[in-house]
Amino acid sequence: MQSVTFKNLNGQGVTMAANIHLPEGFDASRKHAAVVVTHPGGGVKEQTAGLYARKLAENGLVAIAFDASYQGASTGEPRQLENPYIRTEDISAVIDYLVTLPYVDAEQIGAMGVCAGGGYTANAAINDRRIKAVGTVSAVNIGQMFRNGWENTVADADALAYIGAGSQARTSDAVNAQLATLPLAPMREEDAPNAELREAWEYYHTPRCEHPNAPGFMTSRSLNQIITYDAYNKAEAFLTQPLQIVAGSVAGSKWMSDDLLARAASKDKQLHVVEGANHMSLYDVPQYVDEAVSVLVPFFQRTLGH
Repeated sequence: MQSVTFKNLNGQGVTMAANIHLPEGFDASRKHAAVVVTHPGGGVKEQTAGLYARKLAENGLVAIAFDASYQGASTGEPRQLENPYIRTEDISAVIDYLVTLPYVDAEQIGAMGVCAGGGYTANAAINDRRIKAVGTVSAVNIGQMFRNGWENTVADADALAYIGAGSQARTSDAVNAQLATLPLAPMREEDAPNAELREAWEYYHTPRCEHPNAPGFMTSRSLNQIITYDAYNKAEAFLTQPLQIVAGSVAGSKWMSDDLLARAASKDKQLHVVEGANHMSLYDVPQYVDEAVSVLVPFFQRTLGH
């Protein structure tokens, strides 16, 4: 693994931090396919994104896991900004870096993401034709999730109050030194509304996978961008790349993977359902991660000409 930093060219003055995972016996003198791996909202590259990147590398693919702008070891202020448009652009910024590496084949770049990172990856592929293949694990369209709830039980219009809260937070931020924040996953076990989201608390806030760079919250001002965001916007027309979706059979979030499958214009698209897995278990539970990898690796090998 190589830890790298590079300038993000999207105009925010951010320096990105990333880990490149290389296959055993890596030969820098030849061109390789590469896969960009995007972390969940509130996560960092050392958690599930890094796990999937390492697994891809163990199967012969170059993979890069990175920290989003304003998060982790990447720079940018305010810290913990979760602006979905910037998160989407970050993926293209990583590709901007990859195409400068002599051992990366610029025509063989794929992208995958976990949770909100899956939604951001789909959005990036809609916007950036350099992405030749798309994979998602426990995909979350973060706008849908905040608008419609974890299990799609809330109407869009009923989320208007969240836009108001984001607007109030912006006013508060303008006059106070400390910015308002909001949990992206339950900060305490007793805050979890159900057993599945209790696992989100466990993942981010216990030795299961806690990391000092992943505090688990975002700036409240992010609500203004998130509520109206659709990670799958215009997927019906422009998401034509090969698409491999992986979701757990008992995941409350599975409806967002189903929606991506239905909306994507791709003629080469599949949904693999991992029986018995919920949303969080695909982050790090070995049997479920290994099943996801067993689907994603041949998908990327086939579509990227590896």
